[in-house]
Amino acid sequence: QVQLVESGGGLVQAGGSLRLSCVASGLTFSTYHMGWFRQAPGKEREFVSAIRWSGGSKLYGDSVKGRFTISRDNAKNTVSLQMNSLKPEDTAVYYCSAASKFRVWGSRNRSSYDYWGQGTQVTVSS
Repeated sequence: QVQLVESGGGLVQAGGSLRLSCVASGLTFSTYHMGWFRQAPGKEREFVSAIRWSGGSKLYGDSVKGRFTISRDNAKNTVSLQMNSLKPEDTAVYYCSAASKFRVWGSRNRSSYDYWGQGTQVTVSS
């Protein structure tokens, strides 16, 4: 059974930082692209970032580019999202996701991802 478990969410003031982590089990982690999405109340789930199975390529949503950094450790089955210069509009539930490496790399569409975590809440106060 595949499990993606996020951690690291919380409450932070605007301008602050948080680091999210996602530990995967039940799959061969190194053969999956990993992604982060977020969903704010009343809004659709939004692409945040993704990293290729090898770690060689990374993608970012326009709203987080330059502030967030995605990384992965295939030895620890972990993908992380370092979030700096946080803004109130970053407030959302953040979801970790996994897509088989046989899928086309570069999709920002949630339908391209095979597995999802339960999410972790990030709240940024002004």
